[in-house]
Amino acid sequence: MEVGPRARSLRWQLCIIYRIDPWFCHSNEPYRGSFGPYGHGMNMKATRIHSPGGPEGLVYEDAPQPYVGVGDVVVKVHAASFTPGELDWPVTWVDRAGRDRTPAIPAHEVSGVVTEIGYGTTGLQVGDRVYGLTDRHRDGAAAEYLAVEARDLAVLPDTVTHADAAALAMPGLTAWQALFTHGRLTAKQTVLIHGAAGGVGTVAAQLARDAGAHVIGTGHGQHHDVATEAGVHEFIALDQHGFEDAVGQADLVFDTIGGHVLARSAAVVKPGGTLVSISAPPPAPADGRAVYFIVESDRTQLAELAEHVRAGRLRPFIGATFPLSATREAFLAKRDGIAGKVVLENA
Repeated sequence: MEVGPRARSLRWQLCIIYRIDPWFCHSNEPYRGSFGPYGHGMNMKATRIHSPGGPEGLVYEDAPQPYVGVGDVVVKVHAASFTPGELDWPVTWVDRAGRDRTPAIPAHEVSGVVTEIGYGTTGLQVGDRVYGLTDRHRDGAAAEYLAVEARDLAVLPDTVTHADAAALAMPGLTAWQALFTHGRLTAKQTVLIHGAAGGVGTVAAQLARDAGAHVIGTGHGQHHDVATEAGVHEFIALDQHGFEDAVGQADLVFDTIGGHVLARSAAVVKPGGTLVSISAPPPAPADGRAVYFIVESDRTQLAELAEHVRAGRLRPFIGATFPLSATREAFLAKRDGIAGKVVLENA
């Protein structure tokens, strides 16, 4: 039985909305598979969470392999990483239309190898080593395979490990966008980084110093050595000193901490300077800009970051690695305060 023009038109609408198997999009045969992002009929191992809650609810189990949708690629995951609070995000539990999408797969920072290419995909090919930050409304990379929009990935140089790439994706993009996209940082300016020993802060310190800025970092006193290793010229222990008098004024303040630290930061921004925060909307400086943003994946920026790593100008800080089968333990370790990025490896 052949499919008519009106049915083919409907197929294209379904393909675009639901990212259905591209065979369905082009074939004149009736569709015999299953709708949505899954339906190969083959299983993989993945860590999933079936209802809202903490990491105790993460389960390593069989799950259906994803289809490649329009504009997607499928990646064989070699390494993944995560943000500790992502199990609290509303987008973990619902899709863009607000529909329940559990069981959900966490970890949206990925590095691996492309195994399938979807219709309309450009810039990547099967066999490419890639890394990136995936859409939070879709399943993450705590799995053997991941379907992801191709535009969210960049090609990874052969000399950069998958573990380093997975640890870099979220902190690297966040730091880059804070410093250069929103903060407009240039050489010889002064930047104050609150939380300079954290996953984002250590990358921001390295990038800012590499750009020729004078870098001042803050954090807990016990993190002095980590922040110094990351490249800060000066470090202020927030548990021992106030930062206002020690800093003077800065062209750019980048806050990753929030709370009273963010509330006091507008006072140290130079006239014409910028206060950027990823923790909460910041107070506006008297004569400057205030920016709050949520990181987005960007292929060009990912490529720049990977080149920095390849050239030895940037190093992600990995605190621990766990096998994919121990994703729950990895989340618990991060919740308990392990420093640096935690990486999941899929052998």
